[in-house]
Amino acid sequence: MAINLNKGGSINLDKGLSLVGVGLGWATAEGEEFDLDASAFMLGADGQIPNERAMIFYNNLCGRGHQKSCPGCAEGMDGVRHTGDDRGDEASEDEEGDRETLIVDLSKVPSNIKEIVFVVTIDQWQARRQNFGQVRNSYIRVVNQANDQEIARYELTEDFSSETAVEFGKLCRPEGNWKFCAIGIGYKSVGLEKFVEKFARAFQ
Repeated sequence: MAINLNKGGSINLDKGLSLVGVGLGWATAEGEEFDLDASAFMLGADGQIPNERAMIFYNNLCGRGHQKSCPGCAEGMDGVRHTGDDRGDEASEDEEGDRETLIVDLSKVPSNIKEIVFVVTIDQWQARRQNFGQVRNSYIRVVNQANDQEIARYELTEDFSSETAVEFGKLCRPEGNWKFCAIGIGYKSVGLEKFVEKFARAFQ
């Protein structure tokens, strides 16, 4: 049975678990064009990405700089792979299912990576005057890829009425064993560049 988490909550993952899917979902106002993007930042003990391939997003789906999925990228370079950017965000509020998914092979994540933070940003938020106040039914969930069973889910019920980017959740291993944590922290008037600034200071 899946565990429903509240903001700030966490769950320990089974030590034998290897391949997980991190699904992120949302719904937007019907008839409006939205492009929300899920990204992952693989962080070391200093809270920074150790190299550029540790930033997984629509222009770097596998750590190899690819913008589209390809047969040679069945797995990410460091155990994390984005399955692709969902640009079809003209959706009704009752649409179900993950909008974007990242696959994580926990056994292949380098030992110097202590956290994998999952964020969602709104592309062209400024030009379109959009924010998460226009987004509904947002969630992040962790799925056991071996049997497609949902392990944990966090539904973001907070009022992000002016935020344009949100940290949904993270996988972390503070003491060596993986756990999933619900974050739910929003940021106002920023996009993906905010997280590049926050997590990739060494590359600026």
